[in-house]
Amino acid sequence: MSIETRDSAAPPKFASVGSSHYPVVLAVFVGLLLISNIGATKLIEFGPVITDGGAFLFPLVYITGDILSEVYGFKAARKAILVGFAMAILAALTFWIVQISPAAASWPNQEAFESVLGFLPRIVLASICGYLVGQLLNAYVLVRIKERTNERSLWLRLLGSTAVGEAADTIVFCTIAFYGVITGGEFLNYVIIGYLYKVAVEILLLPVTYRVIAVIKKSEPTYGVPEDLAVSPVR
Repeated sequence: MSIETRDSAAPPKFASVGSSHYPVVLAVFVGLLLISNIGATKLIEFGPVITDGGAFLFPLVYITGDILSEVYGFKAARKAILVGFAMAILAALTFWIVQISPAAASWPNQEAFESVLGFLPRIVLASICGYLVGQLLNAYVLVRIKERTNERSLWLRLLGSTAVGEAADTIVFCTIAFYGVITGGEFLNYVIIGYLYKVAVEILLLPVTYRVIAVIKKSEPTYGVPEDLAVSPVR
């Protein structure tokens, strides 16, 4: 049996979620998600390209999700995804409660607040559904590929998982949020351009993702240590 065959047959390596870096990566993941959701309330147009404000940061949500899946495994990534899901719902409910609360007589910005952070059920539903489906698929595909490649072909895991996850996320979000609002070729343009843009960002940032993953793996004392033998530095 060749070394490559033995390597691909070996169990994939992951770090313990009780490690020092996992809470930080999780916090960055959730923060990027919430900021992107707020930005997504605005449609923006660059010539023939129509997208939403979430396009600036949302690809980084997937990159951070890739880091979670690659370093900590599917269960840890799923935990982060569910925390982000809960925080997104909490943010939407909070903005809605603030919106319907009586504005002070001296505060003239109620309409401006509603136009940006107003509770839009369709946008909220689209965001949380697209996010949940896309991120779970992204994590699942990455870990399944890692089971076959182990530490080799990281580029394949990152791009393969992104291609599947972003496709599901983009289709679900765009359909729920803007189908009927944007019609015909304009809607198709919105979906395709949005998807290609997100994948392109991941490709462009691949060297950065590689570097971040390498640094975290190297600094995680439990990376590659069997779970029953791993001693977490943080309790």
